[in-house]
Amino acid sequence: MGLPVTFRNKITSLCFNAMRGTDTQQSAMFSYVSPEERVPADHPLRPIRLMTDVALKALSPVFERMYIAFGRPSIAPEKLLRALLLQILYSIRSERMLMEQLEYNLLFRWFVGLNMDEPVWVPTVFSKNRDRLLEGDVARKFFAEILELAAAAKLTSDEHFSVDGTLIEAWASQKSFQRKDGADPTPPDDPGNPTVNFRGEQRSNDTHESKTDPDARLARKSGGHESKLAYCGNVLIENRNGLVVDTELMQPSGIAERDAAMLMAERIEGDGRVTVAADKAYDTKDFVGVMRDLNVTPHVAQNEKRPGGSMIDGRTTRHAGYQLSQRKRKRIEEVFGWMKTVGMLRKTRHRGVFKVGWVFTFTAAAYNLVRMRNLLFSPVPSA
Repeated sequence: MGLPVTFRNKITSLCFNAMRGTDTQQSAMFSYVSPEERVPADHPLRPIRLMTDVALKALSPVFERMYIAFGRPSIAPEKLLRALLLQILYSIRSERMLMEQLEYNLLFRWFVGLNMDEPVWVPTVFSKNRDRLLEGDVARKFFAEILELAAAAKLTSDEHFSVDGTLIEAWASQKSFQRKDGADPTPPDDPGNPTVNFRGEQRSNDTHESKTDPDARLARKSGGHESKLAYCGNVLIENRNGLVVDTELMQPSGIAERDAAMLMAERIEGDGRVTVAADKAYDTKDFVGVMRDLNVTPHVAQNEKRPGGSMIDGRTTRHAGYQLSQRKRKRIEEVFGWMKTVGMLRKTRHRGVFKVGWVFTFTAAAYNLVRMRNLLFSPVPSA
């Protein structure tokens, strides 16, 4: 004789409930697992943290000179730099959002060096402490230490380079670009957000400047593009693996890219002859002449439409190395693409040529770290 249906259903329900986990949450508990143990051994941030710690350890004497020996302890500069590095690697658009992520993201806490129950900094305090790193030009020194690691691992070339520049849109609107003499023929209809009509008005960097960011300059990429308030960011890469070996941020002008290339070429270490590849914009008499005076062979793309013809002739183009340099130089676009998308430099969030240049150099160091991780720590495919 079978069991009643209702009794059988109750037995089934009890068995089901016994196997099902309960949806309860304790308001407080202890955890004996450290953030170090929670991060997977093959996580891509681990090699970046390793290389970053080596560079920061080398910068410890620099940090010692930046802080006085008495008073209330500030945020450790090593933690500041790791947090800023995270902001670039994960495209976090503000310090406030970065602090919010550090509050609950165990991966971020591990990378920065915070314990699970350690309080997170107030965003304004974090920004104030970051300014001390700006004054010490720590970005340039951190960039140099990362480059030393790349050279020690034989990832860089000391003979063949490429150079190029790009426009970085400034954190200022077109409405802020006003006459320097303050002359305004019509009073604004709304002082907070006035209606502005630029049609028929001759505006230039000689007569106008931005009230929001006076260091920004009106510039355009080419004749078919609109003019924007911007900065000119320039990088020098080595041709072996495409690592950035130097940076230079300048105010845009007709010759800013070539001036920056000359400065970076002059800073190349060593006495031997090197090659520097570039596009057609660098095919000018002044640039090619300066390169040759610096013991640099200019592997510049020929601009046949230039008045007087190209400054690069068969003495340079007949060599196989010239064609190789022209292929390798295009990798510099990968650097700009990463810095503008992941590094959020399509439009800078900072003002002033010094601060924008600091962020530009630090972002280049972050790019090198990612590139070095891919070159040194990529998993070996199984046979």
